[in-house]
Amino acid sequence: MFNIINRIYAIAIAVVVSSAVAIAANPAANSAEIKIGLVGSLTGAQATFGQSTHKGVELAVKEINAAGGIKGKKIKLISLDDQGRPEEAATVVTRLISQEKVTVVLGEVASSVSLAMAPIAQQNKIPMITPSSTNPKVTEIGDYIFRVCFIDPFQGKVMAKFAIENLKIKKVAVLTDVKNDYSVGLTQFFKDTFKKMGGEIVVEQSYSNGDMDFKSQLTAIKSKNPEAIYVPGYYGDVGLIARQAASLKLKVPLLGGDGWDSPKLQEIGGKAISGSYFSNHYSSEDKSPHIQEFIVRYQKEYGVVPDGLAALGYDAALVFAEAVKRAKSWDTADIRKEIAQTKSFKGVTGVITMDEKRNPVKSAVVLAVTESGFKYQTTVNP
Repeated sequence: MFNIINRIYAIAIAVVVSSAVAIAANPAANSAEIKIGLVGSLTGAQATFGQSTHKGVELAVKEINAAGGIKGKKIKLISLDDQGRPEEAATVVTRLISQEKVTVVLGEVASSVSLAMAPIAQQNKIPMITPSSTNPKVTEIGDYIFRVCFIDPFQGKVMAKFAIENLKIKKVAVLTDVKNDYSVGLTQFFKDTFKKMGGEIVVEQSYSNGDMDFKSQLTAIKSKNPEAIYVPGYYGDVGLIARQAASLKLKVPLLGGDGWDSPKLQEIGGKAISGSYFSNHYSSEDKSPHIQEFIVRYQKEYGVVPDGLAALGYDAALVFAEAVKRAKSWDTADIRKEIAQTKSFKGVTGVITMDEKRNPVKSAVVLAVTESGFKYQTTVNP
């Protein structure tokens, strides 16, 4: 199922061995500042993911520093671009740890890329918090690896329940990116729940991220007359799939996950993607003062409404900051311990409590794609 994972592990371990990283247990102890490393796809096919995450983290850092920093130290944010490539992520995270001496690594967005980074952070005992990698295997790498997003078993269940209970759909086709751990995992979790609830998977088709022509898969899907198509991929592919489905007069909603969360989704998909639905981490329509105040501050800084990736980046930085405040020393082992003990942290994306596997227990929302933007539909609790 996760055929790419062994290759990624080999890449990550090779980078660790070849660079002979030697890390002090407390890189911030004798420094006037706290260095935070951020790894993300600032360029490349999923660039909006990395850019939004960077802005969310950057806003948190600015606010923390404006309030005096943490224990008398200001935060220095070092963001490096991995172009969405596992091999590059392994290289830049090694640089952050061995050369920049960061106290924590934030990232990555994509699960496949986080799986390349996590063994390096674990080997060097540097806490790593991924804002939005939802594949369960990421935090299974080791006890220094955390996340602030929900995981795919829950996300897949959310959309299966929404399809059956809210949309009254019983027959679904599945279109999976087979080279993407995120997509493969979500497909399985969705299928398991959907079938348990009485639904039928009428056909399964596959593609690879970056493909441009999906018409053969969509023609096969159309022949089975599904009521919806589950496409747990990234926004670029999904937008093209929506357009090509419309050209074939395949007029059923697409369903997906948080990999859709980008303004580029509608730019690419146009009217064809309207009427579709996806699970996500937060909604900008939430009337909570805590969320609306964050949106105002973000808009003032960047001129746009924050998406879920920005909100998760913001939460990841604050979870780390709060852990440092509680830690008895600058030793990364003490900081790791406090991240693991995060309880009832009021984040923008929900209340965060780390479980024993270093995953937060939190709710998800379902958003509808409309011509005027993403519209809140419902909240699903664990």
